[in-house]
Amino acid sequence: MSEAGDYFLGTHDEEVARLGLQHSVWRARAHEAWVRGGFTRGQVLMDVGCGPGHASLDLAELVGPTGQVVAIDRSPRFLKALDSARLRRGLENIRTVELDLDDADLPAVAADGAWCRWALTFLKHPRAAVERVAARLKPGGAIVLHEYFDYATWRLAPRSPELEEFVRLAMESWREDGGEPDIALELPRWLPEVGFTLREVRPLVDVVPPSSFVWQWPREFVRVGLPRLVQLGRLSPVRAGEIWEAFEACEAAPDTLMITPAVLEIIAVRA
Repeated sequence: MSEAGDYFLGTHDEEVARLGLQHSVWRARAHEAWVRGGFTRGQVLMDVGCGPGHASLDLAELVGPTGQVVAIDRSPRFLKALDSARLRRGLENIRTVELDLDDADLPAVAADGAWCRWALTFLKHPRAAVERVAARLKPGGAIVLHEYFDYATWRLAPRSPELEEFVRLAMESWREDGGEPDIALELPRWLPEVGFTLREVRPLVDVVPPSSFVWQWPREFVRVGLPRLVQLGRLSPVRAGEIWEAFEACEAAPDTLMITPAVLEIIAVRA
């Protein structure tokens, strides 16, 4: 079962596993961005909208035992999963904080940096959240962001009307719940307004065949997202089955390519 006011795909064990796969696909890019953002040993870092904490665990190893990661999320189920993983890996430098980024102030820390991936996109008041992050960063501290700027780039070549239908319905549901899939289009304006200097802004888009490991990240979103759209009343079970069958047929074709949802990577420094 999912918690009240839950994320689009829920917080159940299958979603924790899907997010783990997603982080595996994105781990190298995230770590590279962290290093370019100046994240290093002994620092205090915030993982803003940490989910089940797959990135938090890596950040904790990066800052080492003299540093700390403050992992923030609204889902007690996700934070429980993070605590379990933290204990299994013997990491004592992660502090979990349960709060809703839309409604509550951040914990009173003087952070050296902040990481936020695909969290602002689900908020009703994302600019206010960015301002609250800025207030918790030391001067010279960096925020590293991965957020979508054109989610509808997610397509197949040759085109799949079924996948495009799925993407459209997911975006509609997202927006009706108060989020904005293309939130990164606003960030280059908001960040300077709340006291940041933009250091780096670059797009991240892949074009991959079904044999690529990167393919597995959006594939799992389709597999888990179709039943969720049925649950939300946006698709019939029959239509969801048709979309999945069409996707699998494209996946089996040797000439198929996937263009992934377009992400903007931003590194900005607190003045």
